[in-house]
Amino acid sequence: MKIATYNINGINRRLPNLMDWLADAAPDVVCLQELKATQRQFPATALADAGYGAVWQGESSWNGVAILARGTEPVLTRSTLPGDSADKQARYIEAAVNGVLIASLYAPNGNPQPGPKFAYKLAWTERLIAHAAELFETGLPVVLAGDYNIVPEPRDIYETTSYRDNALVQPASRALFAQLLEQGWTDAIRTLYPAETVYTFWDYMRSRWPRNAGLRLDHLLLSGELASALNTAGVDRDVRGQEGASDHAPAWIVLDD
Repeated sequence: MKIATYNINGINRRLPNLMDWLADAAPDVVCLQELKATQRQFPATALADAGYGAVWQGESSWNGVAILARGTEPVLTRSTLPGDSADKQARYIEAAVNGVLIASLYAPNGNPQPGPKFAYKLAWTERLIAHAAELFETGLPVVLAGDYNIVPEPRDIYETTSYRDNALVQPASRALFAQLLEQGWTDAIRTLYPAETVYTFWDYMRSRWPRNAGLRLDHLLLSGELASALNTAGVDRDVRGQEGASDHAPAWIVLDD
C-alpha cells in the first residue's frame, strides 16, 4: 500500500497539478491538507473520474483536509480532533482504507509567537497527542499523516537564522513532536533516511525553491504494527518545481502487505 501526504495549498487552484501527480505516482491513499474549499467546492466528481473515492472536511478560504483512496471509498471514522468542541477549524479527518486507519491532519502554524495563535498551536498538538495515545493503544494499524507544522530537529531545516523566532522551530513545538513519538510512533521518513537531509516544503519567498532552502514539515507516523511493514519512503520533489505548484511536495511511504 502506497500512502502519501500532500499539502495542496488550494485544491481547486492546484487541481491540474494534483491530477498529473495522481496519474504519475498512483498512490493508494492520499492525505490532503489546506484544501481552502468548502464542502460543496471540493472536486469530488473530478477525483472520482480519476479513480479516487474521498472523504473530506472543508472550510471556506482556509484549512480543510481530505483522504483519497484509489479504487475504493474511504470509511469515515472521525471528522474532528477531539478535546475541544468549540474548535471549528477543519484540521483533522480520519478514515479506514483497506484495513488501515488513516488520519490526515493539518496542524496550526502558530505564528506570530508568542501570542494566541501559538497558544492554539500548542493546545491543538496536545489534543493530537491525547487522541494519538488512544489510537496507539488499540493495537490497530494506524497512519498519522499530514502537515504537522513542526520542524522536528535542526537538521530538518536549511541553515538559516531567518526562522529563529518562527513557531515551527520553537523548543515547545519540538518537545510536543518528541512527546508524540515517545508513545511509540515511527517517523517513517526519518527512519529510512536517518542521516540524509530531507525537505517537504519550500517557501515561495526569497527563491527558496531554487536554493533548496527547505523544511521538513510533512510527516507520516506509523503505529507499532505498521512499523515492521515499512518498505520504502520518499518525497516527490519535482512536483514542487512545476508551474503553479503548491509550496509543499508530496511525501509518501510504501507498506508491505
